[in-house]
Amino acid sequence: MHAIGIDIGGTKIAGAVVTELGEIVEEARRPSPADDPDAMVDTVVEMISDLASRHEVSGAGVAAAGFIDAAQSTVYYAPNIAWRNEPLRARIEERLPGLDITVDNDANAAGWAEFRFGAGRIYSDMTMLTIGTGVGGAVVVGDRLLRGGFGTGGEIGHLRVVPGGLPCGCGARGCIEQYGSGRALLRMAGEIADAGGIGRPLAEAREKAGKLDGGIVGGLIAEGDPGAVAALRELGGWLGQACASIGAVLDPQIFVFGGGVAVAGDLLLDPVREAYLAHLPARGYHPEPEFLVAELVNDAGVVGAADLARLHADAR
Repeated sequence: MHAIGIDIGGTKIAGAVVTELGEIVEEARRPSPADDPDAMVDTVVEMISDLASRHEVSGAGVAAAGFIDAAQSTVYYAPNIAWRNEPLRARIEERLPGLDITVDNDANAAGWAEFRFGAGRIYSDMTMLTIGTGVGGAVVVGDRLLRGGFGTGGEIGHLRVVPGGLPCGCGARGCIEQYGSGRALLRMAGEIADAGGIGRPLAEAREKAGKLDGGIVGGLIAEGDPGAVAALRELGGWLGQACASIGAVLDPQIFVFGGGVAVAGDLLLDPVREAYLAHLPARGYHPEPEFLVAELVNDAGVVGAADLARLHADAR
């Protein structure tokens, strides 16, 4: 039976009806009323109701950025929506009686989709890092999504890599999000531009546009610009260090990288691998994991949310 997946983003809400094989049979998009949490619930309910009216579905999964409880029901905290201890599942189920609803973190949903249907599908233990504005993460151990005792496990972006390092939005300092994200890449590119030398093309692009953004830096990386590639290699080095720490604890068979920065492919993965091996305990005597780019890209959130909803409905 099909299931519905909803992925709540900062600017849009994506919805889809998804088969048991992870195939999308119908999609929907709505603007995201992120500044009005009640309107957000209204929009999600309307999308689910509309999609369910044309398909037989076992349930619906809703994925959103933030901390979700272990029961996949309550949003403890959402960074971009004014949800604090929000009983989201209960609010949606109240308006859609008879339909099983589950709520999950957006990175968990995307990671689960990659594990089930994408780059991690032949493995039992996978760690996924989503490299966008921040760093998201999802961990699968023994074919099960790791949630932790309170449901908020797998927050890889807040693994500390630099004691006393740069301040993070989470309140700590030195998190990998400050060294391995798209925002960090722009900062590193700006520093290289300031230094001159190989940074001159970056400086010229910044002067022309007024500031560096992801499109400019990504374009220069694709062209092989030495300064932009150096910034990406620095970013990859930090991510590789973080992966080595993760590997020492979780021992995944594969690391999967998603998000906008991951489109650089091996230009990102090569320095990640190098740094990982440089910091790997017992190197030479320890099996080495695979490092791959995510396959499902923009569909991962809705596909993963739908599959998690199907599993939740079956368990109930």
